[in-house]
Amino acid sequence: MAKKNAIIRKLPAVETLGSATFICSDKTGTLTQNVMTVTDIASIKGMEPENKEFGNQLLEYAALCNDCYPSSNSSEIIGEPTEKALLVAAVRNGYDKKTLDKKLPRIREIPFDSARKLMTTVHQVADGRFLIITKGAYDVLLLHCNKVYNNGEIENFSQSHKAKFDRSNLLMAEKALRVIAVAYKYVDRNPNQMTDSSLEQDLTLLGLLGMIDPPREEVKGAVSMCKSAGITPVMITGDHILTACAIAKALGIITEAEAESVKPQQSKLYGNKNRGENFKACAITGEQLSHMSDKELEENIYQYKVFARVSPAHKVRIVKALQKRGEVVAMTGDGVNDAPALKAADIGCAMGKGGTDVAKNAADMILADDNFATIVAAVKEGRGIYDNIRKSIHFLLSSNIGEIITIFIAILFGLPAPLLAVQLLWVNLVTDSLPAIALGVEPAPDDIMKKPPISPKKGMFCDGLVFKIIFEGAMIGSLALVAYTLGGRTMAFTVLSLSQLFHAFNMRSEHSIFKIGVFRNKQMVLSFLVCSFLQIAVVSYEPLTKIFRVTPMLPFQWVIVSILSVIPIIIVELQKAVSSRA
Repeated sequence: MAKKNAIIRKLPAVETLGSATFICSDKTGTLTQNVMTVTDIASIKGMEPENKEFGNQLLEYAALCNDCYPSSNSSEIIGEPTEKALLVAAVRNGYDKKTLDKKLPRIREIPFDSARKLMTTVHQVADGRFLIITKGAYDVLLLHCNKVYNNGEIENFSQSHKAKFDRSNLLMAEKALRVIAVAYKYVDRNPNQMTDSSLEQDLTLLGLLGMIDPPREEVKGAVSMCKSAGITPVMITGDHILTACAIAKALGIITEAEAESVKPQQSKLYGNKNRGENFKACAITGEQLSHMSDKELEENIYQYKVFARVSPAHKVRIVKALQKRGEVVAMTGDGVNDAPALKAADIGCAMGKGGTDVAKNAADMILADDNFATIVAAVKEGRGIYDNIRKSIHFLLSSNIGEIITIFIAILFGLPAPLLAVQLLWVNLVTDSLPAIALGVEPAPDDIMKKPPISPKKGMFCDGLVFKIIFEGAMIGSLALVAYTLGGRTMAFTVLSLSQLFHAFNMRSEHSIFKIGVFRNKQMVLSFLVCSFLQIAVVSYEPLTKIFRVTPMLPFQWVIVSILSVIPIIIVELQKAVSSRA
């Protein structure tokens, strides 16, 4: 699994992966490429070109309120992807980060916080004043603004101004753009004597920046595979709900009709004081979640496939609501605040690239490439491993029951022991070793992700496995007794061993071995050849015949042994054919 970028920290998680029914995934970097590019700029007047006066001012402020920096050779910009995209756009329009910082040195900052969704920096201006720049989520920053920049003039923020910005924000969100708003103000008072909250009040809204983060190409196929496997993919993001729904629609997490159903309700609720109103749609915001009780969330959890503007605390509530409905939940996270959700989830998946050590230590699995498709590949592998464990148990028990029946029936009818102790030990050595190991490395069936998740309530012997084990054990025992009746102990010994080796091929799949390919599992073929050679050597090579108290067989006896040994393939193939038609 590590070769597929899924590093398992806790071994039981492999079995749990096969039972996963919900995968709750972050959007940025997991469902998308995490390669941001600024594509749209908006002022109070609407969309603006980035290379004109307004665009230059907006990008200059975005570059100042920014923690990215150019590398030593200035060939690359280092930092968080969103801020990197803003600085790249500024550099594209002729700005230099070092020159800007020298011109307007930063003297204080309030770092970005996922709960506040804002970042603020304070800069010293040459005339003695101080420039405060705040950037962040539009709907959050809006609450901190009472003025607006309009073509060089500062105006009081009115409802008509808000409606114009709302329209630009919604247009960008519907295009799956992440929207960052920028606001500012000048103060004469020393900002070091001001509180954080006062720094971020009475701001002037400057404009909006829209950036695209394209979906990962492989994720759409992974989402489709999830659905066919009975797993529900859910998106959790800090982005605007319409941006999230646009990406979710592109990936197939929600349908176009579901995405369209969100738009009018969001337009209606936008700016509404009663933002906790519970509306029927496929998506919900963190603020609306906050107005719902745990019981309400549990009752309505199945209708939501997109959770937008959520905080890490909301993730824990989402996990617990799903678990109370009996779901097995995989949850992704990367930050320190995500640790409780990763702990609460049945399978916590931490990000290997951008994840913190706290998140990794709390997780059951680490995604080395931060990719949603890796989770799906891990689920497939987990199902395959569980399936192979079940196959090995099935094979070992049916084979050993065959040996027990052989001895028991002979004793019951007063016959001499069909097998000596040394012969039984040899049969166990040959059949319980290499073939069982080969079943453990059987490639996952092609249709394993077309089956429903493994229910954690089901035992290892569910779905008629006990009946199959007893039936196949009786079959192997009967074949050995027939051989004993026809040709004595040596034939019984050989048939008991070889029939189990042939039977190991039956265990590889619920489908016909001729359909899945006899030679697909090379380890099984090799183990069959090695063990068959050893068994033939034991009854043919004179020094070994004395040890195992057998006699060399005549050609016609070998024909009978061969026919009896291959019968398990014929009977189980007929059984599979009948089951597939039922």
